[in-house]
Amino acid sequence: MFDRRESLKEYMRRYPVTLALILVQLGVWFAMEWAGSSEDQRTLLAFGAMFDLPGIQPEPWRYVTAIFIHIGFQHLLFNSFALYVFAAPLERLLGKWKYLLFYLLCGIAGNLASAWLHGDYYIGAGASGAIYGVYAAFLYLSVFRRDLIDYATKQTVRTIVIVGFIYSIVVPRVDMYAHGGGFVGGLLICALMSLLVRRRPPRPQPGPEEPAGE
Repeated sequence: MFDRRESLKEYMRRYPVTLALILVQLGVWFAMEWAGSSEDQRTLLAFGAMFDLPGIQPEPWRYVTAIFIHIGFQHLLFNSFALYVFAAPLERLLGKWKYLLFYLLCGIAGNLASAWLHGDYYIGAGASGAIYGVYAAFLYLSVFRRDLIDYATKQTVRTIVIVGFIYSIVVPRVDMYAHGGGFVGGLLICALMSLLVRRRPPRPQPGPEEPAGE
């Protein structure tokens, strides 16, 4: 499921929403670099990053805009790669509009958790909350909707989740609250949305005189 062998043209046709999300965050990053720097606090705040600063309350729209802002090229590259490889199959499973709604809601959940749980002042941004929501969706489906997820994908998802949370704890300057909030939000939202995804009928097993296909 995560083996990306499509040409760019095929990818555009199969996963238009995922590609659009990647292009939007790339465009925002280039605009921030043009305006100053994607690592400059004033530029981050001007473009819509989340924050908790003395005497200032973040506007509600920042819970959405912060999803598309990245702090430095490495941050952008890591999340764009995760989107390109791991998020695309979920677009096929949920459909374009449900997938877009799911992605945004997970990102908002991550930003809400980050704002609520941070005990000190901070400026935060990134698609990680939404991406961890995608991981949560695949984990949920691998447990409760085995008709949609094959064994190899299930093993890959579990490895990604474990490594991802170790990374969130060990690496400094990583917003583990946003990761956790997006993940929990992804589990809850996917539990609701999976009811709208039809179950695949089980594959017929070959009879004693019927040869199995290769």
